[in-house]
Amino acid sequence: MKEYRITQEGYEKLLNDLDYLVKNKRKEIAERLKEAKNSGGDLAENLEYEYVKNEQAFVEGRIEQINDILQNYVIVDKKINKDSIDIGSLVVVRDLDENKNKKFEIVSSVESEPENMKISDESPLGKALLGRKIKDEISVKIPGKVLRLKVIDII
Repeated sequence: MKEYRITQEGYEKLLNDLDYLVKNKRKEIAERLKEAKNSGGDLAENLEYEYVKNEQAFVEGRIEQINDILQNYVIVDKKINKDSIDIGSLVVVRDLDENKNKKFEIVSSVESEPENMKISDESPLGKALLGRKIKDEISVKIPGKVLRLKVIDII
């Protein structure tokens, strides 16, 4: 079984997500299924029913996924040791081509939110940053280009 390394914040978010899915989303879907069934006609031709069944399958899959994570997790502390980058580290890097600083938080794949600069430890950038120290320079191949970065700070 895979062990999931997550931060305390990630753990709490998973608990909240699970609680919402089990207590709220399941009931909502059950009501919508009931309404779709009661609308009459052949269920095989009822697009709303099919849509809600697909949503139900997605929700149940997510509940199963969260339960699996919660049975196989280890909480990692936010980095107190700023010598090298690990999960929980806030990292400031200098993009050597754009000459701009960027700030990332390295998180587990479970907690990844690239739009919020939370980069998965399993992503190409996350993998390249893990274990690095201040002043290290790295090149990371991402779709369409190669990033050249220098680690400025580990917060």
